[in-house]
Amino acid sequence: MSQVRWLMVLLLFGLPAQARTQAATVPGAEWRQFKSPNEAGWSPEKLGKIQEYIEEIGSTSAMVVQHGVVVAAWGDVEHKSNLHSCRKSLLNSLIGIAIAEGKINPDETLDNLGIDDNKPSLTKEEKQATVRDLLEARSGVYHPTVYETKGMEEEKPARGSHAPGTFWYYNNWNFNTLGFLYEKATGERIFNAFYRRIAQPIGMQEFKPSDGEYISSRDSRFPAYVFDMSARDFARFGLLFLHGGSWNGVQVVPADWVRASTRPYSDTESGGYGYLWWTGDSASGQEQHIAFPKGSFWAEGHLGQYAVVVPALDLIVINRVDERMTKRIVHKREMAQLARMVVDAAPRN
Repeated sequence: MSQVRWLMVLLLFGLPAQARTQAATVPGAEWRQFKSPNEAGWSPEKLGKIQEYIEEIGSTSAMVVQHGVVVAAWGDVEHKSNLHSCRKSLLNSLIGIAIAEGKINPDETLDNLGIDDNKPSLTKEEKQATVRDLLEARSGVYHPTVYETKGMEEEKPARGSHAPGTFWYYNNWNFNTLGFLYEKATGERIFNAFYRRIAQPIGMQEFKPSDGEYISSRDSRFPAYVFDMSARDFARFGLLFLHGGSWNGVQVVPADWVRASTRPYSDTESGGYGYLWWTGDSASGQEQHIAFPKGSFWAEGHLGQYAVVVPALDLIVINRVDERMTKRIVHKREMAQLARMVVDAAPRN
């Protein structure tokens, strides 16, 4: 990544860190940015080490945001690229709104909703999975699906091996079907709804409905819904969830939904899994193989797309990898290390 021109963005924000209040800050038309690391209370040396590590692991852009203000940014944060599986956390926000409006019942079964798929069709037992089971990736439906990696396909359990609600498996059939259910319940396409209900209220600068694409195949009736987004717009989305779904005094996503979505219901190798969000804490309380900061939660996508939220420090870490710019992959263990480095460098005031 030596050919990538890295840019540390450090501009005027206002009062020194010692004089700032801890009130939540949201960006206006543009992100607010600190004048210098010292003014933000950050060590320039530690930020330098973070930049070196970002270059080492192959990120194409990254951001650190604290108290709603950009501490540092590297790469082209305006460039739009595929979020891959982070799309699921974006859909989560729309589903939360639809549930609050009474358009989706999370405890409705697939059978009651009339959901079936291409042959071999869903079994009677599979149709007992609920919307909530899909949100938790615990549906027990292992039907062929769309837009999954080779590894996901190879590791998928056998049909009928687990009853609905009893076993966690990260399965794109769940997530693609949720997209279909959202559109059926609301009568609105995902990308138009996201633009109207999320992107516009929080002031996303690049995202447009045309940045979304549906991907279909003969394997399933339910297409994948793929988002292109810039790093700085993705950071706004992370900030929305850091602030409990509120933006500048307006409750964009219900606060109780954000809380429910970002707590663990299952154990994973990196902590836990909520409703279409990953969590640094496991459901059982056991230590996991890959350690993200305690209390954190994040959106995660193929190749190294991440928005890691650390509520205890009012902090967000964004990482992007555009496959059109590099052949590198930022693995989960590397992202966990990056998140820990940022947390170690962050001031506690």
